[in-house]
Amino acid sequence: MALQSKPAGPVKTAPKPAALQTTTPAQFVFGKENYRWLIISIAVVAFGFVLMSGTTDIYSTTKIVIAPIVVLAGFGLGFYAILKKPADKV
Repeated sequence: MALQSKPAGPVKTAPKPAALQTTTPAQFVFGKENYRWLIISIAVVAFGFVLMSGTTDIYSTTKIVIAPIVVLAGFGLGFYAILKKPADKV
């Protein structure tokens, strides 16, 4: 004679205490200051392209010297904004 056993039921676990169910806030890759520098760099690049635009005197110093320097400075600010480490909150 073999013993007949009942099928196993679902296992009930005790609920976790509220103290252990903490959630951490989302961590952004960049800090607020990084985004500020990034927006400034976009504005500087856009201003450089505005300096390059126009139809009169294509060989002006503003269009062939100053505007490209402004655009490159804007890209430099963009790299700075990306590479700058966010400030630690104390």
